[in-house]
Amino acid sequence: MINPVELFVGMRYLRAKRRTRFVSFITLISLLGIALGVAALIVILSVMNGFEGELRNRLLSMSAHGTVTLTEATDDWRALRDAIAAEPGVVAVAPIIEMEGMIQSGRDLTAVLVHGVDPAFEEDLSGGLVNMVDGSLADLLPGSRNIILGRILAYRLGARIGDGVVLLVPRPVGDGTLEPVLERFVLSGIFEAGLQDHDAVLGLVDIADAAQIQSLDGAVPALRFRVADVMAAPAVAKALQQRFGDAVQTSDWTVENGSYFRAIRIEKMMMSLILSLIIGVAAFNIVASLVMVVTDKTNDIAVLRTLGMGPGAVVRVFFVQGAMIGWAGVFVGVLLGIVLALNVPTIVPVLEQTFGFQIMPGDVYYVTRIPSELEWQDVSVIAIAAFILTSLATLYPARRAALVNPAAALRYE
Repeated sequence: MINPVELFVGMRYLRAKRRTRFVSFITLISLLGIALGVAALIVILSVMNGFEGELRNRLLSMSAHGTVTLTEATDDWRALRDAIAAEPGVVAVAPIIEMEGMIQSGRDLTAVLVHGVDPAFEEDLSGGLVNMVDGSLADLLPGSRNIILGRILAYRLGARIGDGVVLLVPRPVGDGTLEPVLERFVLSGIFEAGLQDHDAVLGLVDIADAAQIQSLDGAVPALRFRVADVMAAPAVAKALQQRFGDAVQTSDWTVENGSYFRAIRIEKMMMSLILSLIIGVAAFNIVASLVMVVTDKTNDIAVLRTLGMGPGAVVRVFFVQGAMIGWAGVFVGVLLGIVLALNVPTIVPVLEQTFGFQIMPGDVYYVTRIPSELEWQDVSVIAIAAFILTSLATLYPARRAALVNPAAALRYE
């Protein structure tokens, strides 16, 4: 334990004398370096969390939290829907028929992923996150041959509301082969999810029309579900798999969109490592400043040793000095980082207006504002890691001070 004398001497060495102003300047730079490194790490991770949340919301706006795929399509899908909806945590379930093919308007032909949906159930499944630029899901009526396209897909086709489009999709036949089917639809709506994978390739039709194209006679091959807590979707999917057994195959959004979130996790890890170097450099500055203090205070250390202070007590004296520098920097950095992270959406527009530039132009990026989501777990990990790093930085100079030989230091005094 650190006794009052060791604490007093260590704190006393933090005060600058005239001939040690340079050492105190390096000490101040070390403190500021640690504070800036900790603050930058908190802000950057909060922004990365914000982008991850924004991406998750956009991905799930036109999809679901999980999917239950049947080994064989069934026309009794409503009973299965009720059984899935009875699972704890599930708040909405909707049937879906997926088709891949080509879509044409005029001379333009492009790939398309068509979802056959039931508008009544799809509204609950989307949670009101579907951004309809024109039209509505209610326009998808059985037999209406209406289709809703993503904004980019409609733009590429040059199609407007009321224009006819031709859908070319493969349909399975009895012998296991596929035959092409041409169907004409009318563009009745345009949506914008804010994600390339949806806006550029996705189209929505009524599930009855999709079933007729695929010769399913009202059967449904899959159902999608939404849960109250999006992070609980993997557990719910696993529970449904155990419940229904080999008759179904379940999946969730973390599997279906795993590449996106793996990329974000790698980026967060790399940014953390890079910004941690700032804290590391500041910690080395603590080492340098303490070494200079030890060199300057050699005679003082020798006097303390002759008065009965042991090597361990000398170590604790300089540990107090270095730890106070590091811990003060961490404390200031955590406060600054929290304030900045909570106010990023407010600070960034002010900076853009002041310096006359836009960080994320709307004509280039889907996200035009910098999102920020502060997670206290990140703050705790950063603070604890910085505390440990700055504490370890004091050990070498403190140990060096403990090895001072009083007789050699005071020989010419």
